[in-house]
Amino acid sequence: MKSEPTEFKPSLRLIDATMLVAGSMIGSGIFIVSADITSYVGSAGWLIMVWLITGFMTLTAALSYGELSSMFPKAGGQYVYLKEAYNPLVSFLYGWSFFTVIQTATIAAVGVAFAKFTAYLIPQFSEDLVAIDLGFFKISPAQLLAILVIVLLTYINSRGVKSGKAIQTVFTLAKLLSLFGLIVFGLIYLDKDIWNSNWTNAWDLKPITGPSGSDSFHYTFIAALGAIAAAMVGSIFSSDSWHNVTFVAGEIKNPKRNVGLSLALGTIIVTILYILTNIMYTSVLSLQDIAHAEKQRVAVTASHVIFGPSGTIVIALMIMVSTFGCNNGLIMAGARVYYSMARDGLFFSKVSTLNKHAVPGFGLWIQCIFASLWCLSGKYGDLLDMISFVVVMFYILTIAGIFILRKSRPDVDRPYKAFGYPVLPILYIIMGLAFCILLIIYKPKFTWPGLLITLAGIPVYYLITKTKKKEDLTNNRST
Repeated sequence: MKSEPTEFKPSLRLIDATMLVAGSMIGSGIFIVSADITSYVGSAGWLIMVWLITGFMTLTAALSYGELSSMFPKAGGQYVYLKEAYNPLVSFLYGWSFFTVIQTATIAAVGVAFAKFTAYLIPQFSEDLVAIDLGFFKISPAQLLAILVIVLLTYINSRGVKSGKAIQTVFTLAKLLSLFGLIVFGLIYLDKDIWNSNWTNAWDLKPITGPSGSDSFHYTFIAALGAIAAAMVGSIFSSDSWHNVTFVAGEIKNPKRNVGLSLALGTIIVTILYILTNIMYTSVLSLQDIAHAEKQRVAVTASHVIFGPSGTIVIALMIMVSTFGCNNGLIMAGARVYYSMARDGLFFSKVSTLNKHAVPGFGLWIQCIFASLWCLSGKYGDLLDMISFVVVMFYILTIAGIFILRKSRPDVDRPYKAFGYPVLPILYIIMGLAFCILLIIYKPKFTWPGLLITLAGIPVYYLITKTKKKEDLTNNRST
């Protein structure tokens, strides 16, 4: 009888790792969230600035993570870094938040977005329809489709990393080419009147609160900072998940080199594409059209202007490809964190084993169930707010961990050191803290729940460790 593998197989090349970074980042956000951002900032200059700030923060964090990935090239990524820099409680709170909110809710949000664009082509999948009516609870066809996609991708990834890798590379290349094509054709068909209108008074920061924009007003200084932070929720969500490649470090060839390099390459490619995409939006759509795009589908509105009705269908298909590929990367990487937690005795023990295809199959299916439950919660924007706050909070802690490890473990081999240290990591920490504080003040409805879910992990941690100690004591006595 053939025994099941106990170690991951290094089978991902640099190109595969880079495609995982880029593919996990580019999902649905870039095609949707510019509507929300524009409604907050009300100007072309600040629309681009929000993406520039987010891109700077993302690239700074990715370059900082390069040092950590070269020190600890293990499955689990950020969970491992936090454990090494702090203690098991901090890393558990990350893993707990990752499972309950960060990864599973992101998978759900991208799944719901896939369904939104499918509904553009097949109206029967609309989120406005009711597929199942339980009286107190209604389920739409969009929610069911999102769950179906998550189940399908989970099954594919449970069959081994080779299948997931092939999907990731093909779908990421397709989305990069389609996004690049949209940018090129959009700039070719630039409307000078729209461009001049958008870029006149480009730094006039004000909200767009009505379809006509007539009821717009100017912010006070403090309110302006809050508006920028609120606007960044969408751009941060759209730029997130770049660190998923660190979770599969145990399956990457030459991880000490390739993890950090893939982080840099992937985030640079995506940041440039995001900024160019938004410049393209301002070349073909008025700010009012961007802010009030139907169901926030800015890319579909722009492609309709550029290509006409037939082009819109093609772009909708490309966006479906994008979200499908994005969810593949998220699902592939996520289960590796639960695997590392289980190996530490902080998650279901069965998750610490690999199936016959050398992947954590049980962890994949638990993730699938929880993400499916999130799909039933429904609202894309609500998930954005909750996820962005918790994600940045743990990024700050992880990057601060670089300073801690430089002092506590100076002798550990560091094939790569954080670019711009200590200036850039400090700058990220300051910007991240400002973002989190402003978000708590100006968008508390969905930031506090995310924080409370994270803190709820504290009693869970002590309950698990107490139970584990009792089991260890009982086992020692029996032997």
